[in-house]
Amino acid sequence: MLTLREIFVFSETSPLLFSQYLFVFIFTVMYGVYAFIHDRLQLRSFYLICFGVFFYYRTGGWFFSLLVLSTIYDFYLANAIYYSKSQFKRKLFLIISLSINLGLLVFFKYTNYFAGIVNDLIGTNFHPQNIFYIASNNLFGTGFDINKIVLPVGISFFTFQTLSYTIDVYRKHIEPAKNILDFGFFVTYFPQLIAGPIVRAVDFLPQIVKKFSLTEREFGHAIFLIMGGFIKKTVISDYISINFVDRVFDDPQLYSGFDNLMAVYGYAIQIYCDFSGYSDMAIGISLLLGFRLPLNFNSPYVSLSITEFWRRWHISLSTWLKDYLYISLGGNRKGKIRTYINLLITMLLGGLWHGAANKFIIWGSLHGGALALHKMYLEYVPWANKQNSKIYNIIAGLVTFHFVCFCWIYFRADDVPSVKMMLSRIFNNFSLPDAMLKAQSYWKVFSFIVIGYFLHFIPKHFKLNLEERFSLLPLIIKVGIVAFIIIASYQVASSEVQPFIYFQF
Repeated sequence: MLTLREIFVFSETSPLLFSQYLFVFIFTVMYGVYAFIHDRLQLRSFYLICFGVFFYYRTGGWFFSLLVLSTIYDFYLANAIYYSKSQFKRKLFLIISLSINLGLLVFFKYTNYFAGIVNDLIGTNFHPQNIFYIASNNLFGTGFDINKIVLPVGISFFTFQTLSYTIDVYRKHIEPAKNILDFGFFVTYFPQLIAGPIVRAVDFLPQIVKKFSLTEREFGHAIFLIMGGFIKKTVISDYISINFVDRVFDDPQLYSGFDNLMAVYGYAIQIYCDFSGYSDMAIGISLLLGFRLPLNFNSPYVSLSITEFWRRWHISLSTWLKDYLYISLGGNRKGKIRTYINLLITMLLGGLWHGAANKFIIWGSLHGGALALHKMYLEYVPWANKQNSKIYNIIAGLVTFHFVCFCWIYFRADDVPSVKMMLSRIFNNFSLPDAMLKAQSYWKVFSFIVIGYFLHFIPKHFKLNLEERFSLLPLIIKVGIVAFIIIASYQVASSEVQPFIYFQF
């Protein structure tokens, strides 16, 4: 039996997740009310703003105040940019917006990292203090630990989202939101608030002024996405993580080379199922509310090059980095060498966006270097752009997939020494008899890994056909299938639902 405290009060140990029973209950109640007000546009916006702030509070605690502040200062700064006649003032207001947004991101995400670098370089013992906690303790008498800087959930996502709005207004690609209610709706829209997709104002703001519409086909598509995402996250990703991947990555030296290699393959499908599962649920939930979010994943492991991979993986981030960072650096307009450097810088900063650690910088640099090399290959190898054979495509696909998996080791491992340990175990402690023995011992986990890859590599036309058939089913049968999948999924799950991987970013 749920209590009011469980529903309304934030708990660090139990954030509100799409894949929880609690969220299903809360969303059902919210949607019941929404059904009566969705045609009254201003009331709809205000209602979803309130729910978005509540959702963020239940997921990230009192950091919801950052959302409120971000809404206020970015709305007025964007207006100042748009209505200023002086180019100097327009640039000044843009710089102020960038400084505030990036300043908050740097403070919460990178202060301890940079302080550690300084301490290592000059031998100091500097300990950063949380200026926001100091202010709260002095003004409101709270008792926050001022030596603790906690990363707000999803700060990287909503920071990039509001930055794109201000930059697009500056570039005159869009007009600013008509009022702060519309802009607040854009910032606090809950389905993609925590882990994307990163939505741009040019795509979302026009939808706010449109009346609710949801066809029977779209309803079936939404439910299909939600259930698919739910299965990928709760059944596949969490099971693989808890029962194998986390154990190996936490202490790779205790496991054989085969175990470490399978953990790498396992993590590759785990992070895909986890993140794409969240995106699918976010897109589906949003569609039920009458709003369309962009595709964020498109079978990335079928890619034949690293360039294609980044067109299929975390599409909203890769296009954001291209449009607002790569192009701002000069893109490919300043010569070939500069183009390669811009690619490397863009992906290096993209790696740093994921986390304040050397391993993320290496991860981003590897991808940036690979993108630059692939661009060189296309420019200098005569047959690179010609029709390729099936054998070539198979080799290209395997090379791309294994390069991505190699990079995932840096992404997931605790630190760089752990990466070296895993690679050492894989190349120096691998034997066929051990592999056969472990295949028997971990057959359940490995089966889930295989199922995950099987679902990923199913041809797109087959998935669309299955979705079409599902959409044509009577409503009562749809409801029955959904209920069965939810119950069956929780029966398969080995423990409580795990937080989404990208919550930490």
